[in-house]
Amino acid sequence: MLKKPELLAPAGDYQKLIYAVEYGADAVYIGGEEFSLRTASANFSLDEIDKAVRYAHSKGVRVYVACNSVPRNDECERFIEYVKMLEKIGVDAVIVSDLGFLALTREHAPNMAIHISTQANTLNYETCKMWHKLGAKRVVLAREVTMDEITEIRQNIPDSLELETFVHGAMCMSHSGRCLISNFLTSRDANHGNCAQSCRWEYSLMEQTRPGQYFPVFETDTGTFIMNAKDLCMIEHLPELCNAGVNSFKIEGRVKTEYYVASVTNTFRQAIDDCFDDVDRYVQNLPMYVEDLNKISHREYYTGFFFGDQGEFGQNYTDNTYIRDWELVGVINGYDSLKRRLLVTQKNKFCAGDTLEILEAGKKNVSFVARELFDDNGEKIFMAQHASMNVEITFPSYVSSHSFLRRKK
Repeated sequence: MLKKPELLAPAGDYQKLIYAVEYGADAVYIGGEEFSLRTASANFSLDEIDKAVRYAHSKGVRVYVACNSVPRNDECERFIEYVKMLEKIGVDAVIVSDLGFLALTREHAPNMAIHISTQANTLNYETCKMWHKLGAKRVVLAREVTMDEITEIRQNIPDSLELETFVHGAMCMSHSGRCLISNFLTSRDANHGNCAQSCRWEYSLMEQTRPGQYFPVFETDTGTFIMNAKDLCMIEHLPELCNAGVNSFKIEGRVKTEYYVASVTNTFRQAIDDCFDDVDRYVQNLPMYVEDLNKISHREYYTGFFFGDQGEFGQNYTDNTYIRDWELVGVINGYDSLKRRLLVTQKNKFCAGDTLEILEAGKKNVSFVARELFDDNGEKIFMAQHASMNVEITFPSYVSSHSFLRRKK
């Protein structure tokens, strides 16, 4: 019988980690202040990692720390003390891409589980077996691996070696994220987590003997974005991933918001549970899952490389804009049972009479009309229009904190 895969959610800071845990993640991956490939996120100090591990473990959730940058000489000595501290704190695994960091982890943190990052570009079963012999517990496969290749890899590696794949989020146009365009154009090192996302810019053509004359290259009437990638979404293909032998479903997005983390984690939690409890219910609910994922800001979705070359429906995207058909209008901080009101911090303007939707962990979305609004002095208001203002909204039943209010634009 197939084992239910782990749902692995991103956490760019402690607050996002709380949302990932509350909305159903089995494990979270975070980055420290060094060695991580996401310098744009707040990341965690060692004290914060300790706090995060204690909180997550109290909820039965595992914590993995990404140490998957491409290290230079001066980082090796610092990593030794760092990984010792991670082991002492009780981190469940480190995610590395470098052979040297793997060796240092085995030597100085021998009880620490090791996961091999997607940055290691693992595409075949022989490489997986090599990582396993070197002490890895899990391999995060390259994003370029197809479903058929995953099946073949699973059939040719030890059962004890876990496989992890991304199932949702932004994609990089470069092979497994190994890219130097950002370094070349902006001196921001993508392989140390400081990518400027140069691939998503609009480019023109300049001929060598005509400096300063820029010739547009048109894919669409808005220009060309030949390196810009669509967003990955595999919500409709979870059974295939399970049958292929994937042990962990990973959501991309340590730089994304708490709302993104909560919404995507919540949807995949429900989908995975439905898939294993009653596959017919999973199939029946697919339109709901897709609709929920369409409610967050995203680029056009596609299935990545899992099903091979998709031609015109493949990776490249014709512009660099996001689809934002829905907007977050507030965060629910609690419920006043005496007044029967939601206690909300406003994020975007909304008015009395607007139809809003509640996103609550583990619950189906609930739509309602916000008939009465009150400010924090109890005065009735027509509009919540000031950033981060406290608003009370009449609502008949309890809603837990860490919930969200959104509306269709």
